[in-house]
Amino acid sequence: MLNDIQEFYSILPFIILGTGILISVLIEMYSSNSERILPWFSIIIFGVVGFYSLFNVNSVSVIMQNMLQTGGIPNIFIFIFSFGAAITCLLSIDYIKKYGVYFGEYYILIQISVLGMMCMAGAKDLLMIFLGLEIMSVSFYALAGLNRRRLNANEASLKYFLLGAFATGFTVYGIALIYGAAHSTSIDIITAQFPVMSGNILFLAGVLLFFIGFSFKIAAFPFHMWVPDVYQGSATTIAGLFSTGGKAAAFSAIIASLSALFGGSLHIFLPYLAVISLLSMLFGSIVAIAQDNIKRMLAYSSIAHAGYLIIGLASGNHIGITGVVFYITAYTFMNLGAFGIVSMIEGNDETNLDINSYAGLSEKSPMLALLLSVFMFALAGIPPFAGFFGKYYVFISAIKANITWLAVIGVISSAISVYFYIRIVVLMYFKESKSEFTVQYSNTGLLAVFICFLIVILLGIVPGSIINLISSFL
Repeated sequence: MLNDIQEFYSILPFIILGTGILISVLIEMYSSNSERILPWFSIIIFGVVGFYSLFNVNSVSVIMQNMLQTGGIPNIFIFIFSFGAAITCLLSIDYIKKYGVYFGEYYILIQISVLGMMCMAGAKDLLMIFLGLEIMSVSFYALAGLNRRRLNANEASLKYFLLGAFATGFTVYGIALIYGAAHSTSIDIITAQFPVMSGNILFLAGVLLFFIGFSFKIAAFPFHMWVPDVYQGSATTIAGLFSTGGKAAAFSAIIASLSALFGGSLHIFLPYLAVISLLSMLFGSIVAIAQDNIKRMLAYSSIAHAGYLIIGLASGNHIGITGVVFYITAYTFMNLGAFGIVSMIEGNDETNLDINSYAGLSEKSPMLALLLSVFMFALAGIPPFAGFFGKYYVFISAIKANITWLAVIGVISSAISVYFYIRIVVLMYFKESKSEFTVQYSNTGLLAVFICFLIVILLGIVPGSIINLISSFL
């Protein structure tokens, strides 16, 4: 009886969110004011789930017949997903009217996608990872094309679906090969057998295919093809969720499923990880320079950030994993803040998305210009903001793993990225505006951006305490 009660409390975030989804569906069906009720209801649900997970982060347990882990790193990821989704909902309250998707199901799909992310983060079985992946992905495909009247949205949804289905095939085939070799989908059993299985070609092929499937989800080169068009065609607030929640969920699944690789056996996969990390960093940073659309610029920078995060995986040590979790936390709020400001400056018909539209923004809106400058500096990795410490920890992990050359490439890529991030700041403060438009302020949007700003500053001021919390569970 006592175990049942403990298991109930452990799984409470899933129960709260699942119940919230069902209630949201009923509100959408029976309330004529569902579009006004659901955003705030969603924010409350995400807030409760996020803070409950954070307060119970030390209560580590494995439940549901060893299928799901709660507490520790999974709870930290659940907080990232929930809080990031709550900020997305705040940003969306006024934005979706402008974008033309003033529907209640918008928020329901966000809730469902977060439930999928939570399943991936806490998975102790490969089938649980696949279940979470599909719940999240199907919601994302629908969110990308929710405004059917816009051709860009239709194109974004179709490309995301086709390439996502293709990547899912790699993941499923990889799981099948792993099961064929290890005779189990339990991550604990596979971990225990890893020293023996590391010489099995079938098993290694399965792990590699699994990696390839998730390389798509984290937007790593050369599996990045969907990113620029999907970010550009989707609603700006949803593009922010794709670039943060989706990426964080994919990395959480990799960390959960391949923990055995971080015990000294990663050298088998080091060439693959090192190559896609190198190519992602350089490709993303160099191509971002040529972009005139700010959403496409942020899309290519997202590819580069995937490369930095993979450095932590390639290091194959606990410092690398700690750095990855910290980096994802920082990146989530840096990028959501940037996309939030873009959503407020964006016009009714996807206007003002050209980078030159930001010229003279400091005169039109000094506050937005200041906030966007902070997010650009943070994304560029300039101290003392959170982005600097995220890169610092993954680079240090590479040096300790004797792959200093990969850290050097990361520093070079960061130096390149400074150009296109600071370019926005220069335009805002040192160029005169060539386009006349009025910034449409959103009180809820400003609140969301300001929360992101505070978190980015806080993570930059006290990174050590967050790092200690993460490392205590590894």
